[in-house]
Amino acid sequence: MLLVLCVDLDDDLGRKTGILTPVIGADDVTEAAVALATADPEDSDVNVLFQGVNVHDELAAEGEAVEVAAVTGVDGPDVKANRAVGQEVDRVLAELSTGEEVSAVVITDGAQDESVLPVIRSRMPIDGMRRVVVRQAQDLESLYYTIKQVLADPETRGTILIPLGVVLLIYPLVVVANLFDVAGAAVLGILSGAVGLYSLFRGLGLEDTVDGTAETVRNVLYTGRVTLVTYVVALALIVVGGVQGFDTVDVVRTAQGSSLAGGTALAAFVHGFVQWLGVAGVTSSLGQITDEYLAGRFRWRYLNAPFYVASIAVVLFAVSGFFLPDAPGVTALGLSELAMALAAGTLIGVLSTLAFAVAESQLPSAEPV
Repeated sequence: MLLVLCVDLDDDLGRKTGILTPVIGADDVTEAAVALATADPEDSDVNVLFQGVNVHDELAAEGEAVEVAAVTGVDGPDVKANRAVGQEVDRVLAELSTGEEVSAVVITDGAQDESVLPVIRSRMPIDGMRRVVVRQAQDLESLYYTIKQVLADPETRGTILIPLGVVLLIYPLVVVANLFDVAGAAVLGILSGAVGLYSLFRGLGLEDTVDGTAETVRNVLYTGRVTLVTYVVALALIVVGGVQGFDTVDVVRTAQGSSLAGGTALAAFVHGFVQWLGVAGVTSSLGQITDEYLAGRFRWRYLNAPFYVASIAVVLFAVSGFFLPDAPGVTALGLSELAMALAAGTLIGVLSTLAFAVAESQLPSAEPV
């Protein structure tokens, strides 16, 4: 059996006439079409209903086993409307249960109603589809629906409209800049750079990364995590350490009275930088340990981190000082002093590991969440 299915996705038929759907049978569909035309002569679904009856009559005249029905969705989101249409199609198929395989010819009034085709196809084969619109308005209606879909999609909307908006703002912003004696070329450069950065940002697909970072920072702020403060302090210490490292290079260069070899310059930079780096590492690790404790995930072995950082800092400070001459602010070490520093750094790491391993085996700690 062939079913001519008239689709009214936004339920104009039910809302404007009060007729209960689905409507099954040529006579009932004709009465529904007349009622809708009486209620709203300009509604395009009137044409859909009459076209469905017309197709039904033509197929019946050819001896085809055919029936016509009108199904409606709801005046709301497409997903909700499609589900409503699917439920009405199920009711139609239940009433037409004759043991024969049923296929459909779908009649719609435009591109929007065609979004329901997968729903109908999941229930029965579709032998054909006919779109019924006023001939002069067919292309316009399709264009309108396409533009509507583009503007409704957040990703497409942001990709198209934001650069377009920036381009449209170029002329008025240049005019405003000239009023305040600002070079128009500067405004053009800024806007061009903004569009370029946006295009690069979208092209590389960085929006998910940036959104994830912003969400992480927001969660850190809202949950009051100590690491936020300690990381900021650590970053400041690293910046100060970098400045101190370059100052140490200048001091050693002045003390030698000549240019420095690459290895000596590196040793001078490390010698001035590593102290601040060590303090930054200890600060950030203490913040992380505090957060783990507050979250109930504390382990004694976590306390190794600041000791490891201190151990590495001692070793780097001693090794770099061994290669440097005596100078203001430089701790020049001899071979015996270097050996003692290396031994001290090793002992700090080993003893902290053993101590906290014993503590973890003997003392309770929080279970991981």
